[in-house]
Amino acid sequence: MTLPLYLDYNATTPIDPLVVDAMLPYLQRQYGNPSSGHYFGQQAKDALSVAREQVAALVNVHPTQVIFTSGGTEANNLAIKGVAAKYTGPVVISAIEHSSVQGPAAVLRQSGREVIALEVNDQGVVTEQALRQLLQPSDNPPALVSVMLANNETGALQDVAMVSRLLRNTPTIVHTDAVQAVGKIEVDFQSLGVHMMSVSAHKIYGPKGVGALIVDKAVDWAPLFHGGGQEHGYRPGTENVAGIVGFGRAAELARSNLQQRQEHLSELRQLLEQQLRQVLPEAIVFSQHAARLPNTVFVALPGIDGETLLINLDQTGIAVASGSACESASLEPSHVLMAMGVEPAIARCAIRVSLGKDTSREDIEVFIRQLKGHAEKLHGIAAIAAI
Repeated sequence: MTLPLYLDYNATTPIDPLVVDAMLPYLQRQYGNPSSGHYFGQQAKDALSVAREQVAALVNVHPTQVIFTSGGTEANNLAIKGVAAKYTGPVVISAIEHSSVQGPAAVLRQSGREVIALEVNDQGVVTEQALRQLLQPSDNPPALVSVMLANNETGALQDVAMVSRLLRNTPTIVHTDAVQAVGKIEVDFQSLGVHMMSVSAHKIYGPKGVGALIVDKAVDWAPLFHGGGQEHGYRPGTENVAGIVGFGRAAELARSNLQQRQEHLSELRQLLEQQLRQVLPEAIVFSQHAARLPNTVFVALPGIDGETLLINLDQTGIAVASGSACESASLEPSHVLMAMGVEPAIARCAIRVSLGKDTSREDIEVFIRQLKGHAEKLHGIAAIAAI
């Protein structure tokens, strides 16, 4: 492997060439509007139907449950605001949610809605005990509980099926942001027992700007936009046909290659953590005792600022992250690590390494060598500054 080296697959993934091939006709020759009744429109409508079936198959739902959106952020907003508009009661989100869940929850709080943060343990996992405590007393059940399936920073997996089970005999709607989980682990809407699920194309080697909200047909919720009948009236506006076709193809590939990708990523993550322990024994891997995504390592080197380390790695052609790409402008320590009880001084040292289907063992070795070199240099600078 020669630099540059991309190790930020949780932020986004490159489009698979097979996905590009599927999209090209709908960017050029097959340009009809799916709402048009003529031949060109019906071609586009048929393409949407195929893509809907492909996305549905990836998460084990009926195609009519798939509502296409502009991405995971819109899907999360549709779920949270749409349910809040129809149901009374508090809105509950876990303390480690992505900003696209925290944001709409904050807007609801500002409008006077009670919003409750569900605490996590020191591994960044929502526990049954914490949820049971939150649900007492039971005379004011939540309108919505939203718990992400996999955390985008630590990779920690959440027991969403447990959340659904505890709320099964209540009127509460259960939503999960599965954006980081889909394509990396098996995701089954039915087995999880949720009412709503958000997914996104660009995390599974599909195009940016397209995602979906998966919805149980029994759920009554309100659309955010009005003025058209597309997507059953819940997401009006002319569909992004090429993007949706790409999403469908990416979903199909993710489903067929899931086991192979899981095994490849798990092997690489194990190698990465093994070499971290050998070369940089002071490294702290967060959520290491929790079930995690096979591709994610959130690590801190005490005494080295994470942003500084990220910049130094970038200057040598290695792309990693300090946390969520959607919060990269913030200088505050990760809210996920804060929720886990990590000391702010340690949290500020964190960087996220996320692997992809094209990452190799050689890539891991290159990264470890570069990381060790930068760590030694930055420790040396700190030692001189302390004199």
